[in-house]
Amino acid sequence: MSWQAYVDEHLMWEIEGNRLSAAAIIGQDGSVWAQSDTFPQLKPEEVSGIMSDFDEPGTLAPTGLYLGSTKYMVIQGEPGAVIRGKKGAGGVTIKKTNLALIIGIYAEPMTPGQCNMVVERLGDYLIEQGL
Repeated sequence: MSWQAYVDEHLMWEIEGNRLSAAAIIGQDGSVWAQSDTFPQLKPEEVSGIMSDFDEPGTLAPTGLYLGSTKYMVIQGEPGAVIRGKKGAGGVTIKKTNLALIIGIYAEPMTPGQCNMVVERLGDYLIEQGL
């Protein structure tokens, strides 16, 4: 299965009538492996900030999480494994795998829990596959 198929068929799929507004799989170096058409262009410093927070949880909390120049307030995640952010009625979930970052961005009516389920399920699968 291609990386784009993982985005199209696993991240952008419908759950309880809702779907992510944007999604991507990127390498930990910031290289884009696959993304939805609506995914924002990430800046290198945004990816390095995310990786720093995975290495030292809490580093993004004071400044916020930025994706494509959009700022998200960092909320409870799983140190070293998942970063979650909130912006208004939407937000983002980022799951770290052995080689990549799985990113899902959502807006109402999708709920944070639905976004977490979609992103983390694929991330857990990829970790099991050694990816």
